[in-house]
Amino acid sequence: MLNSLVSKQVIGAQRLSRTGDRTDKVMLFELDYRGHHPGYVQHLVKYWCNQNFPGQLDVLVSQQFAQHHSNVVGLGSDQKNVRFVTITSQEQEQLFESADLGDSFTGRIQRSFQEWNLLRQYTAQLGTTHCMLMYFDTLLLRLALNSKLSCPFSGIYFRPVFHYSSFANYRPARKEHLWQWRDQVCLRRILNSSKLDTLFCLDPIAVEHINQLDAQSRAMFLPDPVQIYPPSTSQLDELRATLKIQPGRKVFLLFGVLTKRKGIDQVLEAIATLSAAQCQQVCLLLIGPIPKEDREELQARIANLTQSHPVQVVGRHEFVTDEAIQPYFQIADVILTPYQRHIGMSAILVRAAAAQKPVLSSDFGLMGEVTRRYQLGLAVDSEHVQQLAAAIGRFLVEPAEQLCDRQKMQQFAEQNDAAKFASTVFQQIRSQPQSSGV
Repeated sequence: MLNSLVSKQVIGAQRLSRTGDRTDKVMLFELDYRGHHPGYVQHLVKYWCNQNFPGQLDVLVSQQFAQHHSNVVGLGSDQKNVRFVTITSQEQEQLFESADLGDSFTGRIQRSFQEWNLLRQYTAQLGTTHCMLMYFDTLLLRLALNSKLSCPFSGIYFRPVFHYSSFANYRPARKEHLWQWRDQVCLRRILNSSKLDTLFCLDPIAVEHINQLDAQSRAMFLPDPVQIYPPSTSQLDELRATLKIQPGRKVFLLFGVLTKRKGIDQVLEAIATLSAAQCQQVCLLLIGPIPKEDREELQARIANLTQSHPVQVVGRHEFVTDEAIQPYFQIADVILTPYQRHIGMSAILVRAAAAQKPVLSSDFGLMGEVTRRYQLGLAVDSEHVQQLAAAIGRFLVEPAEQLCDRQKMQQFAEQNDAAKFASTVFQQIRSQPQSSGV
């Protein structure tokens, strides 16, 4: 079925040619297929179709994207002015895989140059009049080298770090000094480009700082698109029964791929320092896959914890669809986001606010700043086990109303609506005059 869908809906690059018309042609440039990337594309394509925009929407994706996300690729199957375009098999084979980059500096540079070459090639070949870079960060350095496109561009800047020094208690690590310097140098050069229309950013504080550098104030806040599917009472009852959460326990939820950077090690260590009476009140709910390389070690640590402490640990280590996510947040009492020096935003904060559940968050960077500003819960130094343990202890004895502000939580959740994300993007880039040439 996938092959049939791809053959009908995804057009190979070798079969494409530029048309001679002057119709506006917007391209979404997205070569990553993991994490939030397909979801963001899905929101934009759905909105384009629902609004019946004139012009052409091209979505340039990798072959892996088409293979893994046939549901997204199929969205425009009944729309004449929406098409998904894949890079060729040869281009796919040569592309330095983002999933394997890790902390490889040279690998990221190589990937950036490859994406840039593909971007230039396809915008010219498709006659694109406006290109939307779905992950601006990967092309930051390349764009700063004054390379030019055949059309205006906008982009989503996910992980700005240059302004973190303005946050409370921020102490940069050595590599973060380098990242901040890189961001400042690259941004100043990119902001000199007449081809840049709008720099969207999920960090409203970064927007303020970027626009201080830009006389045209082209940075704009972009809502983090979180689609909430409200669960029914029967769904919640069924989930509680399936998970077999013991009565009298407060549920602490850690959701997502359970990597070390999510702070899972620190959470387990913190719980191990609690008293027996405190442990008897705790249910740690771990929802999400465990990386293969960490699975054996993590499962052994959980087994040791439950054998030596009267804490309940419940796990479901599988992928959870969007429609099935929110019930986990509704049955939880506290949402854990103790990420380790995480740069950027997290949709988990939005989901927690929508469920009106307090968070125990890292105080680092944007996540810490958002938690404080919107009073979403407690923000602590998540690298220190003692601070995590103390915060867990507070959640066990203090009412949630004393640890968060539900009105501000609701405001934060409404601010990050999926429909607002898509409307912000298209209202902005479609309002800009299109130009051509180099």
